[in-house]
Amino acid sequence: MDRNFDVIIAGCGIAGASLAHFLSARGLRVAVFERGQPGSGGTNLSAAIVRQHYSTELMARLALRSVQIFADAEQLLGRDAGYRAVGYYFLASDETLAGATRNVAMQRALGIDTAMLALEELAERCPWLNLDGVAGAAHEPAGGFADPEVATAAFLASAGDHGAEVRLRTPVRSILRQGDRVVGVMTDAGPVHAGWVVNAAGPWAAGLAASAGIPMRMRSVREQDTVWEARAGRPLPESSVSNTVDAIYIRPLGARRFIVGRGFPKDYHDVDPCNYKTTADADFEEDVQLRLTRRIPAFEGARLVHSYAALYDVAADWYQYVGPREGLEGYADFCGGSGHGFKVAPAIAEELAAWLHEGKVDEDFSRLSHDRVEKGALFVQSYGGNRG
Repeated sequence: MDRNFDVIIAGCGIAGASLAHFLSARGLRVAVFERGQPGSGGTNLSAAIVRQHYSTELMARLALRSVQIFADAEQLLGRDAGYRAVGYYFLASDETLAGATRNVAMQRALGIDTAMLALEELAERCPWLNLDGVAGAAHEPAGGFADPEVATAAFLASAGDHGAEVRLRTPVRSILRQGDRVVGVMTDAGPVHAGWVVNAAGPWAAGLAASAGIPMRMRSVREQDTVWEARAGRPLPESSVSNTVDAIYIRPLGARRFIVGRGFPKDYHDVDPCNYKTTADADFEEDVQLRLTRRIPAFEGARLVHSYAALYDVAADWYQYVGPREGLEGYADFCGGSGHGFKVAPAIAEELAAWLHEGKVDEDFSRLSHDRVEKGALFVQSYGGNRG
């Protein structure tokens, strides 16, 4: 293996894989190091809901661009990315309706195809929905979901087509630093050097940064999900749904099966990313079932197919840490997905590649740098948590 690269990426979830594609497509020599298999950190267990409903212009425009990248994957990557535009609904409560209405107006001004629906229209479109407590809804025809494993593999394969080296089961043990410059990484086979090291290690990113004395304000928290199979002959959603009324999200899998998880607000439990319970809790399953059947009565009597727990790498304000830091050369972050990182990762990767290669960055995008923590310039959202 070559011991000198333009860019080393530590981590190969959707962040590392998509960044490897955009960097190598620019002709840079890229090496990707992954401690396990692609997406094995948290990406492959993501619900992978695709939506553009955000409360800041920055994240909304990144989500819009990501949808375009997913949709154009066959041309851009030479492969399907598992994106399915089945639609997306954001169910608003009395408390979130005003914010949702403002945000939809902002999103439409950016060119996003979205609209607020009156309850009458929502009832007509969604005969499966119990409208009690629902104050309104936003709808995106281009929303839906993607297959996280297929998408990650597509970006990674395209990076390989452009000459990127991918080293699986090769953990980065530490980041190599000389004064105010990061110069490479240490692996079990010895040091590897590069002009840039990108920390895309997800829940392990804070520990990796600490190996070079780089502070990072981030939590690793356990996130549970369930998979339900509804009975036949009942009206069921075909779209992905974010339900702020009952604090759950729903993503269709096909064959009457759905991923269902809890949304914000809820309790988050910090864990050791190398040692945590990977099965879901019985009380969590019961709670999700109650919330699900209350909102969609057709799930009464549904069968629990599977449940599991994965990891979120949660940033201080639930927005990713992206880009270089002041006073430290050769290092960049791309982590802190906070449970919604999948859907915007391709667009972030595209802009980060330009930042690292050409030094070109839009002012709003540069705000994603971890520097915002020290500056007290955290993002403020409408809904709280990872709802955007």
